[in-house]
Amino acid sequence: MFDLRPAVRILGIRGVPAAHGGFETFAEQLALHLVARGWRVVVYCQEDGPGATTHDEWRGIERVHIHAAARGARGTMQFDWCAIRDAAQHRDLCLTLGYNTALFCIWLRLRSVRNVINMDGIEWSRAKWGPIAKAWLWLNERAGCWLGNHLIADHPQIAEHLATRVRADKITTIPYGAPPVDEAPHDALPGLGLEPGRYLTLIARPEPENSVLEAVQGFSSAHRGVQLAVLGRYDPAVPYHAAVLQAASPEVRFLGAIYDAPLVRALRFHSLAYVHGHQVGGTNPSLVEALGAGNAVLAHDNRFNRWVAGAAAQFFDDARSFDALLGRWLHDRETQHEMRHASRARHEEAFTWPQVLERYEALLLQQQPT
Repeated sequence: MFDLRPAVRILGIRGVPAAHGGFETFAEQLALHLVARGWRVVVYCQEDGPGATTHDEWRGIERVHIHAAARGARGTMQFDWCAIRDAAQHRDLCLTLGYNTALFCIWLRLRSVRNVINMDGIEWSRAKWGPIAKAWLWLNERAGCWLGNHLIADHPQIAEHLATRVRADKITTIPYGAPPVDEAPHDALPGLGLEPGRYLTLIARPEPENSVLEAVQGFSSAHRGVQLAVLGRYDPAVPYHAAVLQAASPEVRFLGAIYDAPLVRALRFHSLAYVHGHQVGGTNPSLVEALGAGNAVLAHDNRFNRWVAGAAAQFFDDARSFDALLGRWLHDRETQHEMRHASRARHEEAFTWPQVLERYEALLLQQQPT
């Protein structure tokens, strides 16, 4: 018996349910949305260590578990290759999230399997990569542009960038989504040394391109009367991490890596503001989640953040300008209130999950094989 449901196979993530980051969270949201709308959804899931490929089902989503014997980046590449080889045996539309191994997608092209690729950010431009990694990512970005039947950009500036590689009508812009946070318990905050409305949050990987050092230096250059809560794992043996730790005043609290979603929501909801130092990338999930929580946004001044956060956010360039911004902003309650309201309005305008998922579904329907 033929299955007449529209179908999609999702590649490029570690699997569902989400446990590893923004793409996994998105994939879970999209897969559940499509299943509820009558789709057949297959998600490839990476398992560490040797083993046979297995199949199961989670909340109506078919899962293909592929083992990767190698560790780290090599293991991810091994998994991606095996997942693509498996997907190529079927005629279903593929949705590939990210382009880090887009060269492998040539196998889908050779088998005439349609493939929509979410091209993520301009990954090869990140300062953390060495020359070999930059070259690999640059080459895979080009390969993704050529090999994908259609491309998704999560930000208008990413779409403009991709349009220098392929024709514009091959690109659709759909941003990332996040749920609104209208309430959250604050019981856990005292245990973290925080009071509701008396701290700012900074949630980012501790890397130079995320302006963590500049934010901590700027915040710590004066007594603020509030705290800066920094989430993430900081190792004093890593020079950049050590520089951030050494720059911090007693009002900076390093909370470590927190993966408990309800706790992170509570931290956002009760925060006075969200500090977003990312200098590169498209629509950053953490920034969208801050908008959904109604956070006033203090962001690094660049074309990516300005579009996402909107005109009501306030922006800084370096430690000195962040210091000056805080000197004004912390005493302006009216502006703080207006910014929180504007963040919720911006989220409702462009970044709710129903908006994002319906646009994805419409595009995937258009791309279904005939």
